[in-house]
Amino acid sequence: MIRTANRLRAFVSITIPVVSIALLASSALAEQGDLGALADPHAKHRQMAGHSSAAAGDTMTLEIPSAEMLTQNSEPVDLRSDVISDRIVVLDFIYTSCTTVCPVLTAIMSQVNGRLAERVGKDVILVSMTVDPKRDTPARLKKYSGNFRADDGWLWLTGDKLIVDGVLRKLGAYTANFEDHPAMVLVGDGRTGRWSRFVGFPGADAIVDKVEQLTLARRKGAANGG
Repeated sequence: MIRTANRLRAFVSITIPVVSIALLASSALAEQGDLGALADPHAKHRQMAGHSSAAAGDTMTLEIPSAEMLTQNSEPVDLRSDVISDRIVVLDFIYTSCTTVCPVLTAIMSQVNGRLAERVGKDVILVSMTVDPKRDTPARLKKYSGNFRADDGWLWLTGDKLIVDGVLRKLGAYTANFEDHPAMVLVGDGRTGRWSRFVGFPGADAIVDKVEQLTLARRKGAANGG
């Protein structure tokens, strides 16, 4: 019994320091992670940028809110009636000071713009909405859009922060820290309210294919008297 008690005391005396060291190490690693996030505000974006593929979710019904916003030309527009209306829409979310995810998404949008050509601004519209309306003024968006040869059929939207945040919530793109916003593209039909959500980095071909599917669905609906 005495030997057992001595062994137990030895075990306890060894175990306690080991556990303490493990807890200290865990705490130190957590602090390093927090410091890393503070040192690199784009950390989550860099993680997303490491994944080149995108997943298209199921088709869903999306209610576009009526909200007054500003284009890159400082023109006031209503998101639902003036921008979306009954068009087929390709919509992404960016901010101009982003150096990781947003330039990639915008480059993809630029490819889509080129492939849809004359249709853009007519039955199809491209929309890039800022998630940082406090800094992204119309002038700043216009300057940024010039890097991607955006024409009149590609709108860049900003506005009052409370209004923009409300729209982002409705569209599933809001995050408390705008730098953590998801890499996401929405493709939908403003006439029917049916949308698809691409999470990640869809290829331009996948987006154009979705636009063509929506166009075909319209034609079938019209042929059937819908």
